[in-house]
Amino acid sequence: MKNLFLLFIAMMLLQPAFAQTSDKKWGIGAGLGAYGTWNEDGVGLMPELYLSRYLSPRLDLMLKGDLGLFNSALTNDLDLANAFLNLRYKLSDENKKFRPYLFAGPGFLKDNMETGLNFDLGVGGKYYFNPNTALYVDAGYMNGIEVTEAAKQVRDNLWKVTAGIEFDFGKTLDSDMDGVSDKKDKCPNTPTGVAVDEKGCPIDSDGDGVADYIDDCPTIPGLTSLKGCPDTDNDGVADKDDKCPETPKGWKVDATGCPLDQDKDGVADSEDDCPTVAGPKNNKGCPVKEVEKKNDQVEEQNINIEPVLFDSGKSALTTTSKGTLDKLVKTLQSNTSFNLNVSGFADSQGPEDLNYKLSQNRVKSVVTYLTTNGISSKRIEKQQAFGENKPVATNDTPEGRQQNRRVEFDIFKAK
Repeated sequence: MKNLFLLFIAMMLLQPAFAQTSDKKWGIGAGLGAYGTWNEDGVGLMPELYLSRYLSPRLDLMLKGDLGLFNSALTNDLDLANAFLNLRYKLSDENKKFRPYLFAGPGFLKDNMETGLNFDLGVGGKYYFNPNTALYVDAGYMNGIEVTEAAKQVRDNLWKVTAGIEFDFGKTLDSDMDGVSDKKDKCPNTPTGVAVDEKGCPIDSDGDGVADYIDDCPTIPGLTSLKGCPDTDNDGVADKDDKCPETPKGWKVDATGCPLDQDKDGVADSEDDCPTVAGPKNNKGCPVKEVEKKNDQVEEQNINIEPVLFDSGKSALTTTSKGTLDKLVKTLQSNTSFNLNVSGFADSQGPEDLNYKLSQNRVKSVVTYLTTNGISSKRIEKQQAFGENKPVATNDTPEGRQQNRRVEFDIFKAK
């Protein structure tokens, strides 16, 4: 009895060595219970030890040994020894924590009087508290053997109830070393070190079909073509890199996701009738054409005046701005039949009301310069301020804000 107890403790200590993966095909179990006969009132101890082999999701083969000890109705300390070759029929899925079963099989019994063939059958259940280690309890019937007592043939049939622990072990093939055996691995070629789910496939947290380990945006569903990142405006540039995330559908964009503007005139190519020649927005990006009469002949002449740009928070004219206005003065003096409208703008930095006031002051600075240099105020038909409205470029970059701090000119032939 002492030796059995020491064996049981040793198996408990060896448990971490057995617990490897969830589909080990060998198992070793040890238990302790009680037994008795149907004909006597005595109860004894019944230790047992078994070795099991997985056959299929429903069947295990078990080689089991039971001892009967200290039964008060019998005479010896060792009352019986019984070896069985059982089939264990599993009643639940092998991945469940609790797994009930039935068992039965032939055996060889030796009691304190005779030896002979017998059989057992019963019912039990296992509870797995980790993938490879389970507690079990079962109850069964052990068929006795016929013996002669006082010139009479008798058979001592036995009952037993046993509880114990089972450890599963054995070598399992896991080719990609991801912790999921090949027979359960739906993705058997996962790269080394990649986190996987219970099926052995790389984890895809956002469910977009791009595994986390190659997904640049692993928590936001996105496109395979953009390494798992979304593209809200469908311009081919991922939102995380898109400086103009609301570009109209179908517009051509640059690497930053902003509309292409080849001639840098503030009119996107997709709306620019003259995408390679700069022109004002009110003329769809094309240069304004002047019609003048010379020697009774009508000739077309391009008038292309760039917007006047301003420093941040300023309405004072720069040297470059004055050069642009000198070109405008010369053009208007050479073409007296043309008038103009002047429109002022600001970027989005600062309060909106301040930006509106700033755009007004920029218009005043330009008009003052023109009238001071000989252009009649009557030829300036409209003076408009738009503040931070109607940007021609993104306000997210210094270059874009520079283009938005401007005064534009609408040059047209007077009626």
